[in-house]
Amino acid sequence: MTITLRPGSTVMFTGDSITDSRRSASEDGLGFGYPLRIAGEWGLRHPDRPMTWRNSAIAGHKVRDLEARWQADVLDARPDVVSVLVGINDVGWRSFDPDGHEIPVEEYAAGYDRLLAPLAASGTDLILIEPFLLPYSTALEIDNENLGAEVWQQWRADLDPKIQAVRELAHRYGARLLAADGMFAGHAAATGPAHWAADGVHPTPAGHAALAAAWLRLVA
Repeated sequence: MTITLRPGSTVMFTGDSITDSRRSASEDGLGFGYPLRIAGEWGLRHPDRPMTWRNSAIAGHKVRDLEARWQADVLDARPDVVSVLVGINDVGWRSFDPDGHEIPVEEYAAGYDRLLAPLAASGTDLILIEPFLLPYSTALEIDNENLGAEVWQQWRADLDPKIQAVRELAHRYGARLLAADGMFAGHAAATGPAHWAADGVHPTPAGHAALAAAWLRLVA
């Protein structure tokens, strides 16, 4: 079932750098990625149904970081629709808590659940975007480390159960699920990953366009 966007509704995008997309440098605060594309395409398709589009994502954030600012940045805005994409920073080289321990899937899922519960209770419509990881098209260097196939496999092993957790949360709360990991896997198999996300994580313009098109198919 699609989500109906009614005139005057407020749509909030939130998450990490993929959604942030340099929003602080953009005139409208939406950034330069898929939220901007969604808002622009919606305006062209439905000029009679103006929306308020907001973006509260912050690069580098994990689920626990969203929790710390959820009230002020999301709940207090009283949005009608909240779209969440978070998780890639909860895996891989960043999947450590302040004590240096990896973030287990149970902790990730529980924190994500705490984000969604008050929104569901207030009747807010939810769109959950799976975190995703494409194969690197080139060697990826982060913090002066070259990351190759072995590291990618470790990340995948960490990410896959967290993707499953997002799917289960979408089912539990009746949220619309954007199955981004599978979508990009299919695209990468057809054209190679570099066209969509050269580092495996951050979408190219084509990747952002694919996310926007998939998101718009979930609403009416």
